[in-house]
Amino acid sequence: MSESGARAVPRLWVIVGATGTGKSDLALDLAAALRARGNPAEIVNADAMQLYRGMDIGTAKLPLDERRGIPHHLFDVREVTEEAAVAWYQPLARAAVAGIHASGGDAILVGGSGLYVSSVIYDFQFPPRDQALRARLEAELAADGIDVLLARLRGLDPATAARVDPQNSRRVIRALEVLEQGSGTHGAALPEEPTLWHPQTRLIGVHVDRAALVERLDARVERMWRDGLVHEVDGLRGQGLDDGVTARKAIGYAQALGQIEGRLSEAEAIAETQALTRRYARRQVSWFKRYQDLTWHQPPVDARTLLAD
Repeated sequence: MSESGARAVPRLWVIVGATGTGKSDLALDLAAALRARGNPAEIVNADAMQLYRGMDIGTAKLPLDERRGIPHHLFDVREVTEEAAVAWYQPLARAAVAGIHASGGDAILVGGSGLYVSSVIYDFQFPPRDQALRARLEAELAADGIDVLLARLRGLDPATAARVDPQNSRRVIRALEVLEQGSGTHGAALPEEPTLWHPQTRLIGVHVDRAALVERLDARVERMWRDGLVHEVDGLRGQGLDDGVTARKAIGYAQALGQIEGRLSEAEAIAETQALTRRYARRQVSWFKRYQDLTWHQPPVDARTLLAD
């Protein structure tokens, strides 16, 4: 009996972890192992920045010719001028998973954007957007700075304020927007008692020891500059990157823009990107450690051993 035929309900595999730990490679290996068993598995992206067309080097996006012919979903689906919001992403990702399951295959959700992953696998509900309210909060941000908005958020919802990245003005504004509509936020975290969206969900974490990960991340940032990140960013400016809401603030892209505009030297841009990447990796690990029933694996991981469990 085939892998897909062995179960009435196809699985949702979820591969998470810090940036630079080899999640994409493991997802490919797992998909290949499932396909060898007759299961037409496919991969769904859960990295917010890999949603963008043209943002390849700085996001470590897997090139098409290295995807082994395995279908990948939700890569290159946004222009750099468009906002990538989790409430927009959630229904698309779930539809992709459902489509893969309908064809008889397992879906493999892979990425390190914690809220994006959680929005798919747990029963998250997102309050509506209020454009007028958001515009007012953005005007306050421009006039008073992020610290004023953070102080307000701490007074209204200390749990969210403690978890949200204080440098991420979009997340701060969104939390205040939700609160001012009279709704509770998702707390920039998991629900208190998370309920899985899909009953056959398998959570896999890829972990690299901190010292080794820092070395790996610093080297990867240097490699991105050697591989032409600044040239990539310069080209994206012609596609409207400077006007982008989300894309222009991505780690590495913001620093490359600073270098192009003369605000940072190359060495400063690289060092700042390395520092921000290390901090981001710490936040990712903290986020995923809260997942129930997640099993951690040190690379290299033999995907075939995952199928034996």
